[in-house]
Amino acid sequence: MYNAAPSGSAVLCGLPEYSGSACLDLIAHTGTNLLRSLFIQPLAKVSLSLNSPVLEAVALACERDWRMLFERLELRLAAGEMLQISGPNGSGKTSLLRLLSGLMQPTAGEVLLNGQPLTKQRNELARNLLWLGHAAGIKGLLTAEENLTWLCALHQPSSRDAIWQALEHVGLRGFEDVPCHTLSAGQQRRVALARLYLDAPPLWILDEPFTALDKAGVAQLELHLAQHCEKGCMVVLTTHHTLANTPAGYRELDLGQRQP
Repeated sequence: MYNAAPSGSAVLCGLPEYSGSACLDLIAHTGTNLLRSLFIQPLAKVSLSLNSPVLEAVALACERDWRMLFERLELRLAAGEMLQISGPNGSGKTSLLRLLSGLMQPTAGEVLLNGQPLTKQRNELARNLLWLGHAAGIKGLLTAEENLTWLCALHQPSSRDAIWQALEHVGLRGFEDVPCHTLSAGQQRRVALARLYLDAPPLWILDEPFTALDKAGVAQLELHLAQHCEKGCMVVLTTHHTLANTPAGYRELDLGQRQP
């Protein structure tokens, strides 16, 4: 069996016990600066090694509801690579992403970061990883700027100018101070994706990042993900559509072909 952290949970001061929703409720009542001074400990940047595999899964198995989704799964993700996880509904795509992100424990096997188990280096993982789940993960009562101020503080606090510029990159210029509950589903997704245009960690794990985006938004995100990999960084993602723009280090893993 497995142990899962709450969906959308955030690492706060290196601890996963605080959910993103609970933290955003706090910020709505206490204010950005006060909450940051109380809880947030900015994490130093860490350079990932370019000479060896960075993220590895070794003999990985995942069971849910007494059903084995996959087993004996092996993968390696090195700097500059993009890995697309594909497969039919229920094949374990999101579960695999959560395992690679340290949000869930495997039934068997282990996940390694720079050769060491994730369970032994939670802080190292928090410094290197940006996780975006299937849900947008933003608070409707907060504005786009307030949501990003909080979410970025979990890794590397960003200035107001940087946040506004990131929102402009995703087509939300003029919506910086608009409560997110008034935005469309696609616009809310863009608020979440604006984190990818800030000073984000080198490893991105993204669950269905293209959800609710229009054609222009899909094309822009594909290009941005490819450019991230070309800088020597890494992306793991799930999506049901065929990517038109991929980096040289693109690979695909079809979990539908691995089911027991």
